[in-house]
Amino acid sequence: MTKLLSEDAVAAYRRNGYYFPIDVLSAAETRALRDKLEAHERATGGPIQGDRRHKPHLYLTFLNDLIRHPRILDAVEDVLGPDLLCWSTSFFIKEPSDPGFVSWHQDATYWGLSSPDVITAWVAFTPANLVNGCMKFMPGSHREQLEHKDTFDKNNLLSRGQEIAVKVDESKGVDAILEPGQASLHHVLLAHGSEPNKSNDRRIGFAIRYIPTHVRQAVGGKDSATLVRGTDRYNHFDHEPRPTGDSTPESLALHAAIVGRQVQVLYRGTGQEHFRP
Repeated sequence: MTKLLSEDAVAAYRRNGYYFPIDVLSAAETRALRDKLEAHERATGGPIQGDRRHKPHLYLTFLNDLIRHPRILDAVEDVLGPDLLCWSTSFFIKEPSDPGFVSWHQDATYWGLSSPDVITAWVAFTPANLVNGCMKFMPGSHREQLEHKDTFDKNNLLSRGQEIAVKVDESKGVDAILEPGQASLHHVLLAHGSEPNKSNDRRIGFAIRYIPTHVRQAVGGKDSATLVRGTDRYNHFDHEPRPTGDSTPESLALHAAIVGRQVQVLYRGTGQEHFRP
């Protein structure tokens, strides 16, 4: 029996490569998360950028709690099973009236993981809609790996500005409209993208990448992940600890070391050593 999703919802995910919306957080919980993020940004002098947007759950306790949220994990377990690792997290933040966008792409292209049994749970801290650049999904595109090219476009929010090298029929795309506190699930091979934010408020999304414990890193050295549910009988990844506080020297040092290691996988062949600002 499923824990949160209906059997029809799981079937829809497997058929289309995505499922949404899933009610995860209350309005108060979501507002508190945004407040904590923006308090952190004020304390550090500006919007979270570069390497700090990647795997921030390693140095911010409220995000480490979020990746373990029972409703998120119940939904992911309904698809991937009971033994789960959080492999990575990323903020996708579009400032008001900003040209930032996400090109059509498949996440699996550069991640180096051994299996497509990977789900991204994308949690909306703010509304995600047609005005502020919600994600768009291409139904059924998760069945094959498509060719990509790197653009390194300065306005592209992706690490390499990667985009699908063949023409995408955008008329077939589905708009993943979410209210604050809702989440979507999408498959690691699903083609997706998003347009710029044309509103007068930030669009804040937090992407959590979950894998079952049998998955391993196939192209780099030893990788790390956070065990969030069940048991890891495979030990393909070093287990990441909870931060003892927000932005402690120890957690920031560990974050820098782990992100530096993952950069070698995500940017392999480009000469890049850091996430772009």
